[in-house]
Amino acid sequence: MKFTRSRAALVGMVAMLAAGTGLLLKWPFERATAAPAASVTAAPARRIAVSVAPSRRGDVDIIVTALGTVTARDTVTVHSRVDGQLLRVHFREGQDVKAGELLAEIDPRPFQIALAQAQGQLARDSALLDNARLDVARYRELEKQDSIARQQVDAQVALVHQYEGVVQADRAAVDDARLQLDYARITAPIGGRIGLRLVDAGNMVRAADSTGLAVITATRPISVTFAVPSDQLPAIRARLRRGATLAVEAFARDGAKALARGRLVSLDNQIDTTTASLKLKAEFANDDDALFPNQFVNIALHVETRQGVVLLPAAAVQRGQDGAFVYVVDDEGLARRRAIVTGASIGDEVVADSGLDAGATLVVEGIDKLRDGIAVAATPLRVARAGQHEDAASPAP
Repeated sequence: MKFTRSRAALVGMVAMLAAGTGLLLKWPFERATAAPAASVTAAPARRIAVSVAPSRRGDVDIIVTALGTVTARDTVTVHSRVDGQLLRVHFREGQDVKAGELLAEIDPRPFQIALAQAQGQLARDSALLDNARLDVARYRELEKQDSIARQQVDAQVALVHQYEGVVQADRAAVDDARLQLDYARITAPIGGRIGLRLVDAGNMVRAADSTGLAVITATRPISVTFAVPSDQLPAIRARLRRGATLAVEAFARDGAKALARGRLVSLDNQIDTTTASLKLKAEFANDDDALFPNQFVNIALHVETRQGVVLLPAAAVQRGQDGAFVYVVDDEGLARRRAIVTGASIGDEVVADSGLDAGATLVVEGIDKLRDGIAVAATPLRVARAGQHEDAASPAP
């Protein structure tokens, strides 16, 4: 009986020990598993860091840029119109000459002799004509007296007409000889700047020479020829039909220095199918000789000024299968994808023809990480006019 009570007491103690051990094992496990759940629900959502810039409303100049070639308004190669020895050259290389100014002289003596011969022939034939006319007057008096036949009078009248033709030809020969003598003095056919001398005095020059004596280029005013894409043609022609004068600026090859300002004067009559472009010509006064024939320049054609348009940074515009779009950050800090229609590009800005208003906050950096409705942490980006930018010091709230 005593043994049974001891065994029962032992069994009870083991049971109590087991129960206590279970409680000890369960308590840290439940605490460990409950703690992570509480921490997950308390952590804030992660936001994508992006840089943003606003759209704005402003006035823009629609400018078409192109590479142009300066061409002289007139270019003339001065040739001799007669054959002979070049006696004197009266121009300095590179000087400005006026139309009609004496440039060179050819030995005039052969032409003076030819003129004297032509004048002598004219004098001889004129005397014969005068004598024939006197004979006609005499024959007609004799005809009235029935002293000579009518046929003889008619023959003498025909002889007078023959001499009249000869005299007329002699006068033309005199004029031609005088013209050849004038051609011995080579004058400038146009005003402009004369180039390097191609023939020295003492050489024989001929009218058939291909090189000529020098080249004169008219550079005041001067022209620039350039080509623009054919899709720009409707806007340009629309402005010209309304009687507008389109300004054109010429810049140096580096694009930094403005050389001259002129106006558009003409368009070519057909589009080049190989380049899908149209040639245009602008004219510049060039009073300061800033432009030189065959010089390459950068051209800026001012098509029109559009007022009150919506402008946005070009970096904000993305292209997709459905066209252009941007990411707009709303008041809740969410990036919303919005489709837009873009227009002309002006430096680092693009005109939004539709789909966007001024004052919208646009994502310009970090776009590759975005999708519609994602939360973002926006930092304002100040865009400079020259195409450079710098971040603001503090992020937007």
